[in-house]
Amino acid sequence: MTTPAGSGAGFGSVSWWGLSPALDLQAESPPVDSRGGTEPSTPELDVLLLGSVDGRHLLRTLARAALWPRKRLHFYVLENNLEAVARHMLIFSLALEEPEKMGLQERSETFLEVWGNALLRPQVAAFVRAQANRLAHLVPEPDRLAEQLPWLSLDALKFRERDALEAMFRFWAGGEKGPEAFPMSRLWDSRLRHYLGSRYDARRGVSDWDLHMKLHDRGARVIHTREFRRWRDTGVAFELRDSSAYHVPNRTLASGRLLSHHGERVAARGYWGDIATGPFVAFGIEADDDSLLRTSNGQPVKTAGEITQHNVTELFREVAAWGRPRKTLGNPKEVHQDGDASPEGNSSPAAPALEFFTVHFLPLGSAQTLHHRSCYKERFQLLYVACGMVHLLGPDLGACVVPGGRLVVELARYLVDLRQEQLQGFATRVGELARAAGFTPWPQARPSETFARFYKAPDSACHRPDAAVGSVTPPPEVLVPPLEDQGQPLERRTPPSGLLKQPSESPAPPTESQTPTPESLTTPPDARSPIADL
Repeated sequence: MTTPAGSGAGFGSVSWWGLSPALDLQAESPPVDSRGGTEPSTPELDVLLLGSVDGRHLLRTLARAALWPRKRLHFYVLENNLEAVARHMLIFSLALEEPEKMGLQERSETFLEVWGNALLRPQVAAFVRAQANRLAHLVPEPDRLAEQLPWLSLDALKFRERDALEAMFRFWAGGEKGPEAFPMSRLWDSRLRHYLGSRYDARRGVSDWDLHMKLHDRGARVIHTREFRRWRDTGVAFELRDSSAYHVPNRTLASGRLLSHHGERVAARGYWGDIATGPFVAFGIEADDDSLLRTSNGQPVKTAGEITQHNVTELFREVAAWGRPRKTLGNPKEVHQDGDASPEGNSSPAAPALEFFTVHFLPLGSAQTLHHRSCYKERFQLLYVACGMVHLLGPDLGACVVPGGRLVVELARYLVDLRQEQLQGFATRVGELARAAGFTPWPQARPSETFARFYKAPDSACHRPDAAVGSVTPPPEVLVPPLEDQGQPLERRTPPSGLLKQPSESPAPPTESQTPTPESLTTPPDARSPIADL
């Protein structure tokens, strides 16, 4: 969606945070039975997540595990870039840090800064360097990795992908010295100038319009004008200390791209993520404690930043207290009679220990080949697809879900660059792709503009993509044809394809340090939003 005033591609080509609130994946899954294995009496839940990006769904699921009967949880995560995999590993290492080494408040504040801020405090930057150095030494040594991080499995990754992960961690650890290795403030301002175009001088008015006329109207009313402006201007979403304390670039937000220079493809490092919506949606617009969402004189009492900090702190508290019993909500018998999974309120089982869940990372670009392996065919009880990975939803993925399994698709509700008719067209297209993949709308799912829920009927038969989807007409102004050079991504990185039309101007070359200058940050013809052409 290119306009004379700017590019309209505010979400960028790399996702760093999700566009939807965190889900408890056990609540989205069908009931699971015990099956054979080393522990036949322990049911196993296998979940496949495409583009979950920031681990919010996994953390929420682990935090609420005490509400459910004991299960062995297997999370299979597939991303479209290795930077997201590396951030997953860093975030989980932080979330599962021993309380003796890092207190609850320090851990939650560190998480918020690393996850959602473009600039860090020196203490947080030192933590990132230490953890990155540790992970860089663990990735090439599978035995030590399994010993120190038993919840993590990189066995499915290719060797070159593991090498790329190690290189990323070494960059985070300070392998390239000096601020010019990743000048975040300059890169952020360059992206903002390109995004807004002639509206740059009126950027505060633009941010107010996007917040009040789009995000607020779509349900995110707790996002305050001051915090949204600050994030749009500087990239700092969560200012937990004085503003002068934030000046160290957050290297975990760096990613690689191919830019065109004199007809040649040149690798460049920069910030290619979201500058439009922000990280407020994932943890900041919903809360279990209704008092956080109350209003006074029509205005929310708490800001999205305050709600995010509270939710993350409680989430980490629950993850740390694995064995503490918790009260359950509702009548589980009534819910089970409706056929939906629900916490078992009478048993109050303890949450599973660390060895009862595993996060498996799958190779990049393997979504359409998983069904060829017998170990993945009809294996997963739940399939989650982010809005930036919807183009991968098809019969091949449907074959990996067990009959009776569920599908949850994230919609583009909080993508501010899309108009209302485009959002409706996107939701319609999601339904078409889900039906072509062998899924049916879940009749008992509560109405939602954020997620679309489906289930796989036991007698569903998947057809080939060209036969099932070829006759479907995409909604107007939402889908665009694939751009050129889609099959030539930067090595070890797979930038997703785009939903929004991109500007056609040619980009300038990167600097010698492979960090683009402000003038070089015009979007190249192959720059694509994570919302894919379907």
